[in-house]
Amino acid sequence: MLLGRLGWEATSARHQSGRAHKVGRCRVGVVIPALNESATITRVVQAVRTYGEAIVVNDGSTDDTESLARNAGAVVVSHAINCGYDQALNSGFEKAADLGCEIIISVDADGQHDPSLIEKFIAVALSGADVVVGVRSSRPRFAEHLFAFYTSLRFGIRDPLCGMKAYRMEVYRAQGYFDSYSSIGTELMIFAAKKGCRIDQIPLVVRERQDLPRFGNLLISNLKILRAMLRSFFRGRHYDSPL
Repeated sequence: MLLGRLGWEATSARHQSGRAHKVGRCRVGVVIPALNESATITRVVQAVRTYGEAIVVNDGSTDDTESLARNAGAVVVSHAINCGYDQALNSGFEKAADLGCEIIISVDADGQHDPSLIEKFIAVALSGADVVVGVRSSRPRFAEHLFAFYTSLRFGIRDPLCGMKAYRMEVYRAQGYFDSYSSIGTELMIFAAKKGCRIDQIPLVVRERQDLPRFGNLLISNLKILRAMLRSFFRGRHYDSPL
């Protein structure tokens, strides 16, 4: 763990305008990248607000995602155009830092992730983990298995592309950004692993979404994942010195 321990209290404080939501003495931000997720965003925001400040990044949606997220109580960051998954996470993490969050959790906007697991992610982070990674029971794409094989051998990380992760703010501040090379949400995690940070993993079950996944169709998604894996291998080599 990078810095000193934060105290854990079981009770949740109520939301206060302009400040990060607190769980016990710890401020928690839940970053939710969203593109045209009007069917699910209200339910997701309402569920995660039990555990932290809901920070929705509206990534150029053409439906009612932005207004629905605001009405549900989220802090909303909006992109005028679609900038992609990684840039949405960049914007969400910047907002979480501005709000003074001490733990940042990423979840998908499509309702695939069980919000009740957020409490477990927080508890594991507060027990000493710098990064907490969700591990799905199955991965639908060939490239996901290949990427997972690489990170499992190299870092012991079994599911690098699971969208549900938790980070201590110190890890984010040490890097200074979430993503710089379209890593599909993996650069900060790999940065932490190469710096010798403690990374814990939590098994989870995800619900299948009915429309296109966030990476696009099968061919496009496999190509994106393979590109991200190669970039993480070649561009992440300068992370090897410990913090």
